[in-house]
Amino acid sequence: MPESEQYSRNKLMDFIEYRPLDIEICDVTLRDGEQTPGVVFTKEQKLAMASELDSMGVEVIEAGFPVVSANEKETVKEIANQGFNSRICCLSRAVKGDVDAALECDVDIVSIFIAMSDMHLKYKYHRSLEEMLGCAKETIEYATDHGLKVRFAAEDASRTPIDRLKKAFKEVENEYKVQYVSLADTIGILNPTTTHYLVSEIFKEVNTSICIHCHDDLGMATANTLAAAEAGAKQLHTTVNAIGERAGNASLEEVMVALRVQYGIDRYDTTKLTSLSRMVSEYSGITPPVNKAVVGQNAFTHESGIHVAAILEEPRTYELFLPEMVGGKRNLVVGKHTGTKALKGIINSIGFCLEREELCALIDKVKVCTEEKHKSISRDQLERLITQVRQESKTTEKGEEKFSI
Repeated sequence: MPESEQYSRNKLMDFIEYRPLDIEICDVTLRDGEQTPGVVFTKEQKLAMASELDSMGVEVIEAGFPVVSANEKETVKEIANQGFNSRICCLSRAVKGDVDAALECDVDIVSIFIAMSDMHLKYKYHRSLEEMLGCAKETIEYATDHGLKVRFAAEDASRTPIDRLKKAFKEVENEYKVQYVSLADTIGILNPTTTHYLVSEIFKEVNTSICIHCHDDLGMATANTLAAAEAGAKQLHTTVNAIGERAGNASLEEVMVALRVQYGIDRYDTTKLTSLSRMVSEYSGITPPVNKAVVGQNAFTHESGIHVAAILEEPRTYELFLPEMVGGKRNLVVGKHTGTKALKGIINSIGFCLEREELCALIDKVKVCTEEKHKSISRDQLERLITQVRQESKTTEKGEEKFSI
């Protein structure tokens, strides 16, 4: 199927001004996703997820936080030595020992982070801004001297004065030639407008690539990530199924599909999104909500009679993108909102053909059944109802024949 027929393009994008996107995805499922309360991935699971992310074209995989444990370090090192096309990143505090652990893992990039907000300086570090910046610079210098590419990340950047961020980023850019500076919306306080403003201000000041790391406390992580991309952010951080601390992070599947539909970026293999979602759901023990965008159970499920009738003729009438584009499947559900035309299409699609009178009788049974049970009807239930209708129809026909004799 031609690419243009797989989804509806948002043509309103032609009427707005935004900076052409120059982006890459850094998926942090293996690190930030594992910080979801109760989630612990095995080495084998992390390797399997990393392999899938690599095969989809994700440019950077954040494999873990090596200093956490010996097993974590071993896992990060094994991922780094798989020969993936994706570059492998790991997390590091502004501590030389963390960088030593990263070096032992053979990663491509080390993400050295500190918080510079007044809140974190006072209540987490109990240290001054100057002290924390000094630690960060020493650690960054140590990492670059040992041949590592560095991402300097500002935790809680969304509550840090912008001038403070600009000054710190400009200093590490000039002194150490870091590859990235990163903005973390650690508590999910941003909205798309303020995200765009923050990134735009940093973009004016630095020549280094900017990263955006959004949390979903207000349900805006994906929107904020895209707003950041429009403002000039290069590296977009995501997790599969939006897992992560508290309300989670920007969703890989939402960001990846939005990049295609909204901006025409089609270099990622989106057909693997649903299977990857199922994999992460199994490994994490967290099932996405049924109405989760892109990969939720109901993402391509239709019950309304008007909708189903139109879907049977042209799926894009009620689907932004076809399920095949993300490796999903369409599910036409029979329920109290199903009309005659839709029901006929559904039963034809599963290999049945009913006369007009039988179809009307089936509709009545469907509505009674769904209202009594307060839920839609499964395919097996539908087939049983079809059998009942046919048997009743035959009984009626025999009775009429007998009466006419």
